[in-house]
Amino acid sequence: DILAFPELALTGYPPEDLLLKPSFINDNLEALNEVRKAARGLTVILGFADRREDIYNAAAVIHDRTLVDIYRKHYLPNYGVFDEDRYFQSGLRAPVYKMGNVIFGVNICEDIWYPGDPTRRQSILGGAQIIINISSSPYYSSKVKAREHMLVTRAKDYSAVVAYCNLVGGQDELVFDGHSVVISERGEILARAKGFEEALLVSDINIDRVFRSRTHDPRRRKEQLSLKAHSASAEVVVIESGKGVRKKKPAVKPGVEGFLSVDEEIFKALVLGTRDYVTKNGFRKVVVGLSGGIDSAIVTVIAVEALGRNNVVAVTMPSRYSSRGSVGDSEKLAKNLGIELLNIPIE
Repeated sequence: DILAFPELALTGYPPEDLLLKPSFINDNLEALNEVRKAARGLTVILGFADRREDIYNAAAVIHDRTLVDIYRKHYLPNYGVFDEDRYFQSGLRAPVYKMGNVIFGVNICEDIWYPGDPTRRQSILGGAQIIINISSSPYYSSKVKAREHMLVTRAKDYSAVVAYCNLVGGQDELVFDGHSVVISERGEILARAKGFEEALLVSDINIDRVFRSRTHDPRRRKEQLSLKAHSASAEVVVIESGKGVRKKKPAVKPGVEGFLSVDEEIFKALVLGTRDYVTKNGFRKVVVGLSGGIDSAIVTVIAVEALGRNNVVAVTMPSRYSSRGSVGDSEKLAKNLGIELLNIPIE
């Protein structure tokens, strides 16, 4: 079994200036060691901050309590909300991992958004049947389907199963939507997790199907020949999978969750971002000012959905200039939501 966690799962994403604190890096490495010791009988792919001569956005490949290898992210985004060039050095290696008759490659987030290497090298030269991409890809409206379309393209281009593990949660102004997915070598969706909820997504992968698909793809043969003529062979890391008899496990029936509407996506993103901001900062309750208008009403609904009605207190502050609707609508909303309402006149 292979278990994957998201990009920088041990530190949280983005860790930003915490990466400049040696004690933070040390704590992250100690946590990695604790995970290693707990990984009995498992192969684990875990995002963490690696430290050598520099700091790297990295993925640990752990097998049966042994740290087998470390993959370091190649492409460091430095646009929009991303600032990875400031903190990390780029990796250069693109190894594959051979465990019995299974060969898999590991890369991180931005690495798979680029057509070509490292995914191409791992699949075409290394023969990886599975590409595991661990990611912390933040949400924005309409991104979910576009991102999955890109992943389907990668799977079909390289006749490889793509297992995509994305972060879920809110971090400051960013919200990560999850939507982890497993895509077959033909671009079929084998499994998809719900959005905006933590989940354990499980899927069986038939590597014989990958082989059959590749034998029917003349493009792959030509690209492989071209790469071999101009590149060194791929690095293969062999994972000793043990000599014991493996118990046959029942087949898994993976779930394929549907997409939400854009309105539902945005609402769930706002709820998740609010919940994580409040709880991660150690707050227990929130106070919302009600004006009787639509803006404060929506904010209050989001807060109640995120935190529960017992953790939201509404305040209305009427004066002689307030309309009857301002106070009346606020009272009606509070009653409908079942929350406490404080009426504090400002005369």
